[in-house]
Amino acid sequence: MSKRTPGFYILFSIYAFPYHNDPMLAHAAASSCKPDGHFVYLSATPPARLQREAAQGKLIHAKVPVRFHRHPLPVPRLLKMPTVAECIRKRELPATLKKSIQTSLLREAQVFVFVTRIAQIEAFVNLMRRMFPQIHIEGTSSQDPDRASKVIAFRERNIRLLVTTTILERGVTIPRSDVFILDADNGLFDEASLVQMAGRAGRSMDDPAGRVVFASSRRTRSQVKAVAQIQKMNNIAKRKGYLHPPIHP
Repeated sequence: MSKRTPGFYILFSIYAFPYHNDPMLAHAAASSCKPDGHFVYLSATPPARLQREAAQGKLIHAKVPVRFHRHPLPVPRLLKMPTVAECIRKRELPATLKKSIQTSLLREAQVFVFVTRIAQIEAFVNLMRRMFPQIHIEGTSSQDPDRASKVIAFRERNIRLLVTTTILERGVTIPRSDVFILDADNGLFDEASLVQMAGRAGRSMDDPAGRVVFASSRRTRSQVKAVAQIQKMNNIAKRKGYLHPPIHP
């Protein structure tokens, strides 16, 4: 049996687990391609090294700054609030966050609430259920054996608000969804993670705007850079005429 080596290799979501930061997988991918073969890297958040090489003209690249529906990407709003741990301890949500989530629920959105720690999910779900008793709220993580069924129930609107970790930061499309990232100043949420989580909003044709909130006790460089990256994509799309013309009443 002959062994064939591909001459054309596509790596999708190169920033995602498990490829990201795994030199063994990177080496395996490189070894599996012919010496004169080509790699095509696909990512919404390419690593800094590839971004530098593209900016320096060392890497041929194409930038797609707009989604299929040709509407701008939702730009995150920064909201100041205490930590999730403090909210759990006080058994209370700040009024600003509660009002913002209520706005999403009133517009019939599905609400993602991202937190940093699996250990906080159960307590925070209980708190959210007290704050919003009129809706079905669940939590999930990589350790949840019912994660797949909960995601399906969330997509089918049987669950209206889902508290989760970054396990759902990519690869999940929920129509008409809003995104709240709590403790957005935590070191676990770098620029790429924030952009990926924000990217859960505005993916569907019937609700291309969506709402994204970075909620934290302080503003970080990662938050500012994530917002700037999204705004840059929108500006490129507008300048190149990729966006739908605005609809005037």
